Amino acid sequence: MTSTPDYSKYRSLTINHHDNGILELVMGASQSANKKLSTADHDMHRELSTIWNDIDRDPETRVAIIRGEGKGFSAGGDLSLVQDMADDFQVRARVWREARDLVYNVINCSKPVVSAMHGPAVGAGLVAGLLADVSIAAENARIIDGHTRLGVAAGDHSAIVWPLLCGMAKAKYYLLLCDAVSGTEAERIGLVSLAVPEQELVGKAFEIAQRLAAGSQTAIRWTKYALNNWLRMAGPTFDASLALEFMGFSGPDVQEGVASLRERRNPRFDPSCPF
Repeated sequence: MTSTPDYSKYRSLTINHHDNGILELVMGASQSANKKLSTADHDMHRELSTIWNDIDRDPETRVAIIRGEGKGFSAGGDLSLVQDMADDFQVRARVWREARDLVYNVINCSKPVVSAMHGPAVGAGLVAGLLADVSIAAENARIIDGHTRLGVAAGDHSAIVWPLLCGMAKAKYYLLLCDAVSGTEAERIGLVSLAVPEQELVGKAFEIAQRLAAGSQTAIRWTKYALNNWLRMAGPTFDASLALEFMGFSGPDVQEGVASLRERRNPRFDPSCPF
């Protein structure tokens, strides 16, 4: 008999257990008290990569909901983490493995995942948000893949799922330019499952989670497994994009990207490129 995982080890994620086997993951609950957006620092990045294995083997969980607290779903990587990745090979190698595990662990988690995205949705949180089996966005959400604005290739989830969800033309437009996608537009182009008014977001996520929890667990999980073979087939594309992203963390553009974000100005990247 599989035992329930010890969720108390997670410090950056708030774990709430609800009736009918619904497990709620809340990012940034502690940060929202300080009126900050949820950022993926060293601890949260690691926890986001590993928790899906615990959910997968948790006999008490049928469905997982992931959402953000406070002003938004997720604000992307903490700049101190990004700077450490740029400066330290050991950190860069560790975070590369976590980024790889985050994507594959969400894909391979047998339990259905529902995401509820509001406000800004960027970075590691967005990985889980868009790879969720049912992704729900507030109509006024702002989904942004910020990689090229930072000066690195669009890695983590971007290459594996954006072209599949919204087509290559839209994927290239938004990934190359880092333009924000509203929840309404994200639903229109197929990037998310549903867009709803923000005040209805959490309620809709729980409504869908309840329907999934009440359904045939074998049928739902096996359907998810089969459908996610589309994502597994894109594994080589994802691996290449992640390697290129992390190569960028050793180059000069990311230093300028971090500096420009800290100084709240447009980046001035070197126009030359060795590629």
